[in-house]
Amino acid sequence: MAVHAHPDDESSKGAATTAKYVAEGVNVLVATCTGGERGSVLNPKLDRPEIWANIAEIRRAEMDAARAILGVEQAWLGFVDSGLPEGDPLPPLPEGCFALQDVDVAAGPLVRLIREFRPHVITTYDEEGGYPHPDHIMTHRVSVAAFEAAGDPARYPELGEPWQPLKLYYDVGFSRGKVIALHEAMLAAGLESPYADWLERWGDRTDKGSRITTRVDCSEYFPVRDDALRAHATQVDPDGFWFHVPMEVQRRAWPTEDFQLVRSLVETDKPETDLFAGVRGTDHAR
Repeated sequence: MAVHAHPDDESSKGAATTAKYVAEGVNVLVATCTGGERGSVLNPKLDRPEIWANIAEIRRAEMDAARAILGVEQAWLGFVDSGLPEGDPLPPLPEGCFALQDVDVAAGPLVRLIREFRPHVITTYDEEGGYPHPDHIMTHRVSVAAFEAAGDPARYPELGEPWQPLKLYYDVGFSRGKVIALHEAMLAAGLESPYADWLERWGDRTDKGSRITTRVDCSEYFPVRDDALRAHATQVDPDGFWFHVPMEVQRRAWPTEDFQLVRSLVETDKPETDLFAGVRGTDHAR
């Protein structure tokens, strides 16, 4: 189970890993916390009044398309997008939005989903949300709470038979090492690197590369990832940043998607190359 904040996050974070496991016959469920109702239109070709007026419906349709491309199941948890506040000072978050929910209450729908789907492995975001969007931070908090509660018969007894997932991972998207590797590979190929500005601005920003415990080689599925991301047409410019690095350069420079194992109820040796390490071939596997 991959728990994400908005439609499109499942296609920009860990999507090639998801596609790899689906191809291997693993059942994968994406839990989408919000509908992305307060998201921006990031594709200039679609920045039109009629798109903004119907953004909620459009984003649901985009999610349908991405789900089909990735081959996953998908469920909406039903919370309302908090938006990304901007300004100094920051404005208050909208009343009733996801980020303002009580964590124990907001974890309930995810606990129910875990008990229904019965995953062995859950992936989500770290305590900073991957980046500091309030919905991403809340997704982290709700995911951790649900992971701990789902197997406890005393917690949420009305939400189904207890089920304890065995492993919890945080997605590690862009470590400094990955950015450097892609940047240098582009230069070596005689191409302009889209990461030069990133490296110049890195400064004191935390490098999460040291957190990586698990690297999943999924480069075969990078095209599936990109197709799923392009399905979220309002959220990504098909001629933009994310698609500047040729596929052969990506595969050569950094063929993995990376994760941090933060909770495990099975024995596993680190570093790992498989999210199901310690689960496969045991009584836990089904």
